[in-house]
Amino acid sequence: MSRPQPSRLSDYGYSTVISTRWSDNDIYGHVNNVTYYSYFDTVANRYLIEQGQLDIHRDEVVGFVVNSGCNYYAPVAFPEPLLGGLRVNRLGVSSVEYGVAVFRENEQNAVADGHFVHVFVDRKTNQPVPIPEAIRKALEKLKV
Repeated sequence: MSRPQPSRLSDYGYSTVISTRWSDNDIYGHVNNVTYYSYFDTVANRYLIEQGQLDIHRDEVVGFVVNSGCNYYAPVAFPEPLLGGLRVNRLGVSSVEYGVAVFRENEQNAVADGHFVHVFVDRKTNQPVPIPEAIRKALEKLKV
């Protein structure tokens, strides 16, 4: 099996600062692998809130993560400032697959990249619903 190459910051239409925390480091002195999923979720939800007008507390629709994956290329550690990159790989009626990545500040190659899928569901019934129009418009801006 061949190892994938890290994505580049220019592969992503949106980026935002990620603040590492002391608790992100594991016993080996670097950010633990599971923490990257938290970073991915933070980047996507920040975009949905800022650009898609998602009100995470009151909207009738919420996004559930149903699939995810990550490739790791280089370790990072607190207190390094990081950037998170976001793009849309696929946009369906009720779901979106994001491409996500984490970068060291001022570096172009990802230290980790991957994907995750949100399915938008009715908050009360947990049943899939079409992506709300404001969110869809925001997501279309990031389609690759």
